[in-house]
Amino acid sequence: MTENGPERAERRIEDYALIGNARTAALVGRDGSIDWFCVPRFDSGACFAALLGDANNGRWRIAPTQAIRKVSRRYLPDTLVLETTFETDGGSLSITDFMPDPDAGATEITRVVKGLTGTVAMGFDVTFRFDYGHVVPWVRRRDGTLTAIAGSDAVALRTPVALEGKDKATVAEFTVSAGETIASVLTWYPSHRQPPPARDCQDELEKTVSWWRDWSGHCKTTGEWRDVTVRSAITLKALTHRDTGGLVAAATTSLPEQIGGERNWDYRYCWLRDATFTLYALLVTGYTEEATAWRQWLLRSVAGEPSKLQIMYGLAGERRLEEYEIPWLSGFAGSKPVRIGNAAHAQRQMDVYGEVMDMLHGAREHGLDRDDDAWRIQIELLDFLENNWDTTESGLWEERGPEQRFTFSRVMLWVAFDRGIKTVERFGLKGPVQRWKQVRDAIHKDICQHGFDAKRNTFVQYYGGKPVDAALLLMPLVGFLPHDDPRVIGTVDAIQRELMRDGFVYRYSTDESEDGLPPGEGAFLACSLWLADVLILMGRREEARELFERVLSVRNDVGLLAEEYDPVARRMLGNFPQAFSHVGVINTARNLTRTVGPAKMRAEQKPDSESVPESRAADGKAQDR
Repeated sequence: MTENGPERAERRIEDYALIGNARTAALVGRDGSIDWFCVPRFDSGACFAALLGDANNGRWRIAPTQAIRKVSRRYLPDTLVLETTFETDGGSLSITDFMPDPDAGATEITRVVKGLTGTVAMGFDVTFRFDYGHVVPWVRRRDGTLTAIAGSDAVALRTPVALEGKDKATVAEFTVSAGETIASVLTWYPSHRQPPPARDCQDELEKTVSWWRDWSGHCKTTGEWRDVTVRSAITLKALTHRDTGGLVAAATTSLPEQIGGERNWDYRYCWLRDATFTLYALLVTGYTEEATAWRQWLLRSVAGEPSKLQIMYGLAGERRLEEYEIPWLSGFAGSKPVRIGNAAHAQRQMDVYGEVMDMLHGAREHGLDRDDDAWRIQIELLDFLENNWDTTESGLWEERGPEQRFTFSRVMLWVAFDRGIKTVERFGLKGPVQRWKQVRDAIHKDICQHGFDAKRNTFVQYYGGKPVDAALLLMPLVGFLPHDDPRVIGTVDAIQRELMRDGFVYRYSTDESEDGLPPGEGAFLACSLWLADVLILMGRREEARELFERVLSVRNDVGLLAEEYDPVARRMLGNFPQAFSHVGVINTARNLTRTVGPAKMRAEQKPDSESVPESRAADGKAQDR
């Protein structure tokens, strides 16, 4: 068996690496195949959709045709430029894959094949399929350029390799020798326009490397986990839409939470729940501009009637994210259905009100530029919540069953009023503080009375229930109760006892399986990082460090994480790469290296002086007064 092995049967999520231009992204496999590429945005239809089907659904593979002895990959340091090295009996070569830097504005992929030793026989196979592998385009050759057009989409492929059509694909064979370089460029453009002019590949490579290294150079993190932090920060930047500031949860749809199962969701949208975690991750690493853009995206998206606040929005704040299934794609490793859109956007999840309030308060604490609209929106949200906090809903994990009174959601409603009160008290803004304090106290009492199981000394997932929930780890992190409260200690003990398997934390307990965990589901990586953060607050730093390093150990060879990890099968699960996982990595790394990290900052609502602009840190004055 050679390393490339059977072309489709042994694919794993961790076999892929990300390239992107902060508007869209592509996934490149270890076998040299680009199997996922949506144009022109993250949430647009895919031109290459083999990730969720097979080669006939679109891909672009460049790889040796002879036996491959070894494959190694890396990102060029502090960049999103991917380098894959193939070693064969005949010689070795590298393929450098990248998309031009975000300032370039172009939506294109450049692939540079460079011979390192000997001479290697190569195969070139590109299959264009628009609309998620469904539409076969009209392909033409003109003036050395291959174009593929269907509907509103068009791509132009420029390459010195002699191509020929075969079975509705475009193929070629060529050789590359030591010192030889062969560059190919695929450019998307609107079909009613002419293809953009060709650009010098080497020049674009140098510009892209320079752009990413300049951006990475602004990272404030130093010490043991700098490289880990920078890689996660680059991943977040790549998942942020440069024009709107929206951060997608992942670059993919329908990568399964269970291989062969049906829990396959579209994550190419922006979740409000990620707001505060992302804000702290950006601020503590020094990326104030990105944090400001994220806040502005949030303000635009949530504007409107408070009762119609959604849990997620599109990249530009779109609200209609209707879910439907694509029957012609077989799914990753046979995991069907493949879904586009996300029906959970219509769910009622009350915790998001707290996340919005927490994020906007955190932005003020860290001295982000003044925004007068923020407080007006917050006032309206709290006005609505005063009479609507005691309601059932679908909860953090987007249950598609009966609504409940979820404990974590109630905690975040407490956060909403707590942050409103703190904003008035600390920044001199106007609001009915006494009324808000009454509601805040009522919610706190309600949670402690109905969301706590005194016999087991643990908070539970929902009122009247028995299951525990990893989201309850956030209670001390948001300041609901101190980390040394016996009820918090009991809850952490229960989560470690009931939700930890093989050193990782699962989301919640259930009666549906023998081990009490969600059947077929992997460990949710962000939950393991939440536990590490709480352990740090508790002073159990060595235990936290061990857990953090365990999460780092399951990253793939280029430092990327999916949503979940199956410690039994030792493989990633869920959409990839997952922003929430990488946000958690940044925050936990900071918590371990700083006396005042994001966990303590959020729990005490006090900024880390290193993450506050100098003018704010110097005089302590708010800019929203």
